[in-house]
Amino acid sequence: MDATEHCRRLERLYHQANVQQLFGGSSISVSHSKAEITLPVEPAYFHGADAVHGAVCFKLLDDAAYFAVASVVQDVFIVTSSFQLNLIRPVSGGTLKAVGTLRSRSRQLFVAEATLYNEKGKEVAFGTGQFLKTTQPLDSLEGYNAHISCN
Repeated sequence: MDATEHCRRLERLYHQANVQQLFGGSSISVSHSKAEITLPVEPAYFHGADAVHGAVCFKLLDDAAYFAVASVVQDVFIVTSSFQLNLIRPVSGGTLKAVGTLRSRSRQLFVAEATLYNEKGKEVAFGTGQFLKTTQPLDSLEGYNAHISCN
């Protein structure tokens, strides 16, 4: 399979994950060594001070970094082994955009970074993660093989 088809399958995998039911309206674009995710901010994502909870920031950053790595791994599923999150400023509206980039790779260990921006393009959080290959074949995942259209 070519790289473009692999990236489209990863986008389908992202959208079909059960956790995405909590994050309606998000979209993803995967290309070689890069992934971008957008999410309209909803009050349901707020903590007690009416700003986006850090857990939402983590999810967006982890997913963007993860799919940047996954774009170059076509045989097996990968997992996050660690992720360092840095929150810079609160967000209480608009649309968030996470951009993930592959930084380093070896046979089994991959390092990627991601930056989260508000709708004005200001950085609101960033993070770096380590990702490992598993033995689970990508072809065994229903969402990877599904033939549905993406956003």
